[in-house]
Formats: sequence, C-alpha cells, structure tokens
Amino acid sequence: MTDTASPLLNKGTRAFSRFEWMIAGRYLRARRKEAFISVIASLTMVGVAIGVATLIVVMSVMNGFRAELLTKILGLNGHFTAYPIEREFTDYKDAVASIEQIDGVDFAVYFVEGQVLASGQGSSTGASVRGMDEENLKKLKLLYNSAEQGGWDQWDAGNGVAIGYRLAQTLGVSLGDQIKLINPDGAMTPFGSTVQVRSYPVTVIFDLGMVEFDSLFIYMPLAPAQDYFKMFDEVLKPGMELPVLGPLDPPLTNEQLAEYYDQIGRVSAAEIFIDDPDDIAVMRQRLQSDPAGRPLILTDWQQRNETFFSALQVERVVMFTILSMIILVAAFNIISSLIMLVKDKSSDIAVLRTMGATRGAIMRIFSITGTTIGVIGTLSGVALGLIVASNAEAMRSFLSNTLGVAIFPPEVFFLSSLPSKTDPMEVTVVVCLALGLSFLATLYPAWRAAQYDPVEALRYE
Repeated sequence: MTDTASPLLNKGTRAFSRFEWMIAGRYLRARRKEAFISVIASLTMVGVAIGVATLIVVMSVMNGFRAELLTKILGLNGHFTAYPIEREFTDYKDAVASIEQIDGVDFAVYFVEGQVLASGQGSSTGASVRGMDEENLKKLKLLYNSAEQGGWDQWDAGNGVAIGYRLAQTLGVSLGDQIKLINPDGAMTPFGSTVQVRSYPVTVIFDLGMVEFDSLFIYMPLAPAQDYFKMFDEVLKPGMELPVLGPLDPPLTNEQLAEYYDQIGRVSAAEIFIDDPDDIAVMRQRLQSDPAGRPLILTDWQQRNETFFSALQVERVVMFTILSMIILVAAFNIISSLIMLVKDKSSDIAVLRTMGATRGAIMRIFSITGTTIGVIGTLSGVALGLIVASNAEAMRSFLSNTLGVAIFPPEVFFLSSLPSKTDPMEVTVVVCLALGLSFLATLYPAWRAAQYDPVEALRYE
C-alpha cells in the first residue's frame, strides 16, 4: 500500500498543487460538526468586507469634499490675487490685458471689493460686496451659470445687485425687493464721517452650492460699486469735462457713470486664473516679471487657504489610519478562526503527515484557507464600497428624509450636497493593505499546524 500511495503523495504535495487547494476548499465549506468554525470564518469575511468598504467610502467622500471645495473656491476666486502698490489701480484694464497675454494664464478679472452691513426685511448681516462688469462676470462661469432667479442681461446698464439664495433667506428678500447696504465710510462732514446708506433692488439670486459664498457675497455693476465705495480720484484731470459726482440721486445715467469712472475710477484688485492650479511657483515667477507695466503684490490660493487644506490633508491621513484598524481587527479574527480550525483538524493534519504531506504543504493549505477568507472579503468590500461611494448623495438624501435628521448639514460642511470622488490609486492601496494583512494573519496558525507531531496527534484517537 505504501508503494502505491507514495507516487500520488509525492505528486500531490508539490507547492500549491491541486491537492492543497482541494483540502483548503474542504476546510472552508461548512459541515454540521464544524458549523461554529464556519460561522466565525464567515463573520471574519464580513469584517474584512466592512473594513474595506468603509475605507473606500470615507476616502472617496473626503476626496470629493476636497475637490468640490477646490472647484468652488477657485471657480469664484482666482489662483492669484493681484493688489496694486505704489499707486492706485487706475490702469486696471491695461494691466489685465497684459496679464492675459502671459503663457499659462487662462484669464483675469478686475473688481471693486468692500465690506458692508446688508439689511433686508427686518434682518441684517455682514456681507462682502464685489463690483464687476458683465464682461468679467461672463469669465466666471461658475457664478454666471448659477443664476437661479433673474438674469445678467443689461447688467452694466442696471443698478441692481446679485445675492446668494442663502443670503436672500437670511435677509427675507426675494427678486425685486430692495436691500440696504450700510457702509461706515460715508460723506465727510465738519463733525466727521457719516454712515452711508443706499438701497438697491435684487435683480439676480444665485446658488453656487457652497454655503459660505451663498451667504456672504453681493455683486453689483462695476460703476455703481466704484461710486458706492468712492473708488475715484479726488481731483479731475486737466481738460476732463465730466460732472463731479455727488449722492446717487442726481440724474446721472449708468452709461455716464461708467464713462466717468473709466477715466478716473479705480478698482481694488484683480483675480488671475491659470491653466494649472498646482503650477504656482512657475506662474508666480512669470507674473512677477512686471508684465503689467506696474508693480503688483501677488497672493496665491495655496497661501490664502493653507490652513484649511492642510487640515483636510491631516484629517484624511488620520481617518485612513483609524479606519485601517477595522481591517486589522478582521485580520486578528482570521488568526483566531484559523487557530480554532487547526485545533479541530489536528487528527486530519496527522493523517496527512503520515501519508507523506510535508510541513510546507500543511502550511500552504492553511495559508490558502485564511488568505481565501481575506480575498473574498476584500473583493466583496471593494464592490460594496464602490457602490456606496457612487451613490453617496442619493443615500444621504434618502436617510435624511426617512429619519427626519439632517445628515451632513450644509451649514457645517459648507457644501449643499455630499460629493464623492473615488481615487483608483487609493482603492489599490486599500486592497493591497487588506490582502497583505490577511496573508500575514495566516502565517502563525499555518506554522503551528505544520509543527504538529503526527504521533502525538494520533495517540489518543
């Protein structure tokens, strides 16, 4: 009998042979007396799947959160902001035209900016006013295409303002209503500066999808903004036959106002949008080579938002580390389930050893068993994670409506929806982490199984 069995055993126990896979497969399948061990193995598989899925979903949501914030912030604010030095920014049109000729610059816009107290129907709040003409508004596609009510037609000729829908809710106003803008820097009197109060009709209500912007910004045509914030030279240039501006009430059309400020008006700064937002260092050198014919101070988006995006990056690393513990716990469950399986199969191991199976074959059998649990759990987790990540907003809305609780409220998380962006590289890292931990978890139980002495194992059988 030994002569007959020996060739088969020698053939069947080579590394990762069909014999080893068959035995490992039998150990994975549940039988009545091994039901408890099979239940533990199944729960371990579920644990791996949940850990992998959770990592993929959380990292995808955080990637989407960062990408959406970056899109909103850089869609409204430039990659560079250029502020004038040495002299007032009266040559803004020529400067912007020169900047747009630089290689790597997409476009540039100029604007007037100031802080006001906005008052509506019995409610007031602080707001940031930006004055821009229609030509520059069209360059900001995120803003121009976000008008929910009203429109930008005849923007330069009008005297209205555009506000975010959340600011409209706060002030209790709708399209066509008047809002008051209060600026402490008013007209000078013998007793000092007076408060400047002017009313403007709401002609546009926009929805940018970002709470901070929809609650803060007020846009108005460039010329009225220059007039409101006194962005003009005190002394007329020689030979300039233009009226001296007083309050807004005198009969001066916006066309006349625009003509007046086109010659003596100034702006606060210019926003510069470049082709590659990450190419900050190279573009800064190009912009600082004095292409606009005047000195400018440049601040980039990374400087303005350094703390915010650094915090996001730290949070991503911390969340990845913490959630990886779920997979680590599942890996320990693989160890415990395999140790129980080795104890239960001690007599089977002894029989296999007496039939000629090597220690390496025994190790491979139990390694295959444990790794298979990890592989099935990992693949299931990847599938589940990708499905949940791709439907994150739909699931959030469903749960919010069903439970009646605001999940990821926009007032806290800045965005009106839950974004998700799956990074294939991160998914690969998660898969490799899960498979690596699953394989490492099998080594000790498999090694213990290979150390069984068949004589001692069969002594009391």
